[in-house]
Amino acid sequence: MITPLKALRKNRFKTALIFISMSVSIAAIFLISAISGGVVSMYSSMLKTDGDIIVTQKGIADTFFSDINCSVADKIATMEGVKEVSALILGAAPVEPLPIVGIYGASENRFKSYALIQGSYPTEGEVMLGSKIYETLKHPKTISLSKKEFRVSGVFKSRIGFEDGGVVMPLSDAGVVFHKSASIFLIALDDLTQSDTIIAHINKTHPEMEAKTTDGFIDSYNQFKIIKTSSDVIGAMAFLMGILGIVSMMSMVVNDRKAEFGIMRSIGLSSSTIIFKLLSETLIIAVLAFAVAYGVSLGVLELIEHAEKFQGYINGEITFALALKVFIVSVSMALFGTLLPAVYAARIDPMSLIQRGGA
Repeated sequence: MITPLKALRKNRFKTALIFISMSVSIAAIFLISAISGGVVSMYSSMLKTDGDIIVTQKGIADTFFSDINCSVADKIATMEGVKEVSALILGAAPVEPLPIVGIYGASENRFKSYALIQGSYPTEGEVMLGSKIYETLKHPKTISLSKKEFRVSGVFKSRIGFEDGGVVMPLSDAGVVFHKSASIFLIALDDLTQSDTIIAHINKTHPEMEAKTTDGFIDSYNQFKIIKTSSDVIGAMAFLMGILGIVSMMSMVVNDRKAEFGIMRSIGLSSSTIIFKLLSETLIIAVLAFAVAYGVSLGVLELIEHAEKFQGYINGEITFALALKVFIVSVSMALFGTLLPAVYAARIDPMSLIQRGGA
């Protein structure tokens, strides 16, 4: 009996087509999941820096639309158990020649979160740039923002792509640019066990605001849900297209090998043996396709991360959990796509298979 490897070598062209189809589908699932997960991870990491509790305007759909009174931060800072309160304004605006750039207005005590690599922290009328945008803009001395010139006081390095490709300025200047007092407060606590008490007090005394733990905010944040849902839908489409591609190609393979299967049935081999043989062949292709797709995806993510066009905003990481998930999806896709043609081949009358194969 022909072994799975010999069968694959015998049908090289169709094997190559199945391999390419699987590789593209698996790489698509890898990239969609990694990039969407990277966006959520970067924004989550930014919020978690110095923040055990997050305060936003109540009822807003996105933190970019939030507007809260900055003076409340001083009152919260006096509460028992509160270590520090920092304020942020989150916004975006064009910075020539870039069409859109993340702008972060930060209270002075927040500046320590940005690791300076040159220059100094900004004062009024100044900004500091993330290293990525600093390189993209070719080391500018000033930038134009909202029809006003700001001097570049320093450059910082951040592992968070949104920040490394963004502009940080004093909270007061950002307030003028975006016409708001603050977008969010990040509250650091002395003791995390006091978080529920502090949250309840803030929500009661400031009903126009909403306080949540950082983890709770991230879990309930609508934009993250939209990103995840979109990723799942597109990933599912890639999965289904992969299955359809495998079904189509395996149907042609089965049609070309009907005589072979007829002989196998005529010498007493069971239908389950034929099905297992085809599944084994496809499983080998799936494992190889997974390895290639994994390598290609790592390469694409590396290119995206360092591409000036994306300014570091698009990033992705293939974790062990993601790799395991995609491997299981890949194997499932391959087996499901092969099962129908394999069952079809195993159930046709042996004499009919031999006659058709010789036709």
